[in-house]
Amino acid sequence: MEHFKTLSAYFEYMQLPRPEHPMFSVLCATEENYLPCPRESSPPITNDCYSISLKKIVKGNLSYGRTKFDFTNGALIFIAPRQVLQWDSSVVFEQKGFSINFHEDFIKGTPLAGQIKKYGFFSYSVNEALHLSPKEEQLMESIAQQIEIEYFNNQDSFSKDIIISHLVTLLKYANRFYERQFINRKEISNNLLEQLSKQLTQHFESGKLRLNGIPNIQQLANELHVSQRYLSDSLKKETGKTASEHLQLYLVNEAKNILLKPNKSISDVAYDLGFEYPQYFSRLFKKKEGMSPSEYREQYNSN
Repeated sequence: MEHFKTLSAYFEYMQLPRPEHPMFSVLCATEENYLPCPRESSPPITNDCYSISLKKIVKGNLSYGRTKFDFTNGALIFIAPRQVLQWDSSVVFEQKGFSINFHEDFIKGTPLAGQIKKYGFFSYSVNEALHLSPKEEQLMESIAQQIEIEYFNNQDSFSKDIIISHLVTLLKYANRFYERQFINRKEISNNLLEQLSKQLTQHFESGKLRLNGIPNIQQLANELHVSQRYLSDSLKKETGKTASEHLQLYLVNEAKNILLKPNKSISDVAYDLGFEYPQYFSRLFKKKEGMSPSEYREQYNSN
């Protein structure tokens, strides 16, 4: 898999205009001019750059990570360094919107370097892109245009700080709009929780938990065809609990049922639920229930 260490090398491969700055580029479409077209197709590639793009795919599939993306509405797509990206000649972009690309070193030593890691949407799959309302789209485009003005201005000691300030504003608005999207997609969040519960039940009833151990959140997200971060973020917004917390709750609830079977030892319960060591199970159970598995069993039997 080809990897591009510099923004210039990545743009040369993409057949895009050479960036004005070695570590930063912004391209905005206008009424008269569309964005330049990238190369028609590409096998899987990676680079060391962040990308924020307002795009509209007219037709075709764009593969990002493990997910194919097919939609005809404009969306804001975020790509983090070393994410795998590929597409074929069937993809047709409507060259409107904007594209901001910058090397990860561009923000090194600035507060944004730490802040940007907190924005989960850089880890989302493309089919989890941010869909904007017309007013939101106009706002994001206006911020990108301010960045573009500074980008093409004569560079001075203030240029980088001003560009980064606009980037921070754009990312804060994106975070706000994602919150709105999660609220508007309440039905999707509920469906994800239902699917997660069914998936865990299937693991338990088929004996996979005892055989293979407790699946991690990445495995469960793969089975649900969403990214790990999107799964946790959407569940957190809807229920107040992350995917990991829902997994723990499921295990504890199933443990309560099994503990009521007199022929099951505490170790048997732990192994049935996929725990490698019974003490890990007992520790989680006590943390969630305020008592040990043995105490829970005794309390139930005494009633």
